[in-house]
Amino acid sequence: MTRFSWLSILRATAIITAMLFFTLPIIWMAAAAFKSTAEFSSRHSPFWPQHWTLTHITTLLANGFVDRLINTLLVAGGATALSLLVGFMAAYTLARHRFPARLDTLFLLLVLLIKMMPPIVVAIPLFSLLKTLHLLNSLAGLVLVYQVYTLPFCIWMLLSFIREIPLTLEEAAAMDGANLWRRLRYIVIPACAPGLVATAIFTLIIAWNEFLFALLYLQTPQQFTLPLFIANFMTENQVYWGELMSIGLLSSLPVLLVAGFVQRYLLRGFAVSQK
Repeated sequence: MTRFSWLSILRATAIITAMLFFTLPIIWMAAAAFKSTAEFSSRHSPFWPQHWTLTHITTLLANGFVDRLINTLLVAGGATALSLLVGFMAAYTLARHRFPARLDTLFLLLVLLIKMMPPIVVAIPLFSLLKTLHLLNSLAGLVLVYQVYTLPFCIWMLLSFIREIPLTLEEAAAMDGANLWRRLRYIVIPACAPGLVATAIFTLIIAWNEFLFALLYLQTPQQFTLPLFIANFMTENQVYWGELMSIGLLSSLPVLLVAGFVQRYLLRGFAVSQK
């Protein structure tokens, strides 16, 4: 066997080992979702279910999982759409225009500082703002407060993609009579489509998993998102492992499906974000 063949085998073995290492927790979670309660209580709980059951999933569905999933989709989707819209306009302005006294750099530093702040620092001011706007205990209010962290991320992420687009393309279109809207529609947006998709996925994940703001500003169970719903199965007296594994599996599927569908854009987003 040639040296090249040995290297191919070693490379394939390393890739398979890495895939198994990173996917093992997901496989264990998926298998545990179908275990019986007795198997969780066993001292030596088997990795694979000995008696498959749908009890935990039916319990979730009976306790309003679908409603909480819809709430999460509305909040995460709304926060992502709003952040992309405002973030794209801000990133385009920062990339294409010059500001006096380096105000653009100062603005980006301010945005970065806001992104790095602990959430609890802005919890009370945001509570007062939502109370004034009568948006407490509402999904619309949650979409608004999520902008504190999703919007700075979108601005920084999209800025890298827009700067990759040659300015000469827009200048040539402007000389042919294209206004700003036509340049954005036919040049900028198609050229940075991978960046928009990748940024949308990252922002969706941030909003999907957010817990603290939802805990502080949502008061009725009917408005709860999935992170709050998951917390109900961890009490001071008992941890409902079957329900936790089931809801972990079900709540991960939407994001995994979307991420898998746009995988090529997601990988390019990782590459650009590392520059």
